[in-house]
Amino acid sequence: MNKIQVKVMRKQGCGDLPLPQYMSEAASGMDLYAAVDKAVQLERSEIKLIPTGIHIELPLGYEAQVRPRSGLALKYGVTLVNTPGTIDSDYRGEVGIILCNFGKERFTVERGMRIAQLIIQPVFRAELIEVDCLEETRRGAGGFGHTGH
Repeated sequence: MNKIQVKVMRKQGCGDLPLPQYMSEAASGMDLYAAVDKAVQLERSEIKLIPTGIHIELPLGYEAQVRPRSGLALKYGVTLVNTPGTIDSDYRGEVGIILCNFGKERFTVERGMRIAQLIIQPVFRAELIEVDCLEETRRGAGGFGHTGH
């Protein structure tokens, strides 16, 4: 597997929380932990920003994506509103997770709970070339559900 170095800085008062970490040898995402000072109640359909207690410095040409944890989604209906969330290489603020409770019951976020995954990806920047027409395809402008599936 390819590796890059990503600098991480803990927010003051978060030394008790683990740094993001891969939970298996082949995992593509590192678990992120809730850095809440006290338990946070997430009511049904409620959205809250949950801090992670870390700041990261990505190398130029990389981004971090924040994605939901499948276990929280399946068991409790808790997921991320903006998934994947994008962290650009020039962002230095605290990594925050926008959690939403789509479940049937109130969900409690506790300090140190694994709440999301962090994936590091290379970034490709597109050079847009304006043209007068585009190449025709069989699909054409067909949108959602146009194939009948």
